[in-house]
Amino acid sequence: MEYIFTLKYRLPDQCDDPDVLIEYLGAAGCDDALVGVGQPGRLALEFSREANTAQEAIYTALADVRTALPKASLIEVSPDLVGLTDVAEIVGISRQAMRKLMLAHRSSFPLPVHEGSASIWHLAEVLGWLKARGGYQLDADLLEVASVALAVNIAKEASRHPINNQKDIRLLTA
Repeated sequence: MEYIFTLKYRLPDQCDDPDVLIEYLGAAGCDDALVGVGQPGRLALEFSREANTAQEAIYTALADVRTALPKASLIEVSPDLVGLTDVAEIVGISRQAMRKLMLAHRSSFPLPVHEGSASIWHLAEVLGWLKARGGYQLDADLLEVASVALAVNIAKEASRHPINNQKDIRLLTA
């Protein structure tokens, strides 16, 4: 199975030569990724990786990048964070129809990660909600990749902000 996803990294100051980055990444097994270095100090790798599962694809890519660039810091795995327009495009409906759906089902629609003039959601949660409702053409591979991306991103953030005790956990989940 082929899985498509993107890994975004912050690079250490000494990693600024795109040709050297590409050489290191290729030698470490990342020859199945398109390399983007348009923003100084940042690296985006769009993988198209063959694997048995999305988890295997993403985890092996993470390990390969760690081998090539051990001092690079993972920013995000995507697809994960999306707006209503993104979800509408993925599902094949208009943004207005997606917004109507969200508003009509406020109590069951997934909670946003950020709510404001431009709210964002975890793609896996919205696709899972739509799948449970039925009636939508959803790409099962995309849902699988989005679920793994969500799990990796949450684990990454949790490691940056450790919870000290059970009281902290109760406060976060109340």
